[in-house]
Amino acid sequence: MPEQVTLIAVSKTKSPEEIMQAYEAGQRDFGENKIQELVWKQEELPQDIRWHMIGHVQRNKVKYMASFVHLIHGVDSLKLLREINKQGAKHNRVITCLLQVHIAEEESKFGLDETELMALLKNLPGESLENIAIIGLMGMATFTDDQEQLAAEFKYLSDLKTRLASEYPELKELSMGMSGDYQLAVKYGSTMVRIGSSIFGSRK
Repeated sequence: MPEQVTLIAVSKTKSPEEIMQAYEAGQRDFGENKIQELVWKQEELPQDIRWHMIGHVQRNKVKYMASFVHLIHGVDSLKLLREINKQGAKHNRVITCLLQVHIAEEESKFGLDETELMALLKNLPGESLENIAIIGLMGMATFTDDQEQLAAEFKYLSDLKTRLASEYPELKELSMGMSGDYQLAVKYGSTMVRIGSSIFGSRK
């Protein structure tokens, strides 16, 4: 893995014992997609772990992770940003976020389309969101073995980030790529990959 790429070990459904094996091997960034699971693992496990929320976030659940979450990957609305900001203020901390862009063919995947993303970014200066920092974009590719399609989706998100760079230089991170396609994602500029089965083995 190139050193500029953050490896996030996707630890959903994995036991604290399994997570500790990766931790003892030096891994510090772990990703969960359910807030309840994230919360109890954070309480059980070493406090220097950087917890990433990589799943879809419901606004009413933000409060449970606001005191410790390192990065929220899947932010897809201004309402959610306002709630994260509100909860960040309660804990006197700035919560870092990525904006999720819809790049997959599957309708079931969450995320903003390009028009919605641009509108959201334009509206941000009018909001008083002192307790969040938006540091990049996240995308989930189509679940497919078609390398050309994956490459097209990764390239689209990478190009979008490049186009936004002059106006929004703070959008430095690009979270895309999982166990099956992370090498392709890195080739297209991913700075964060979310790896589960390649670290922990297939899901239970």
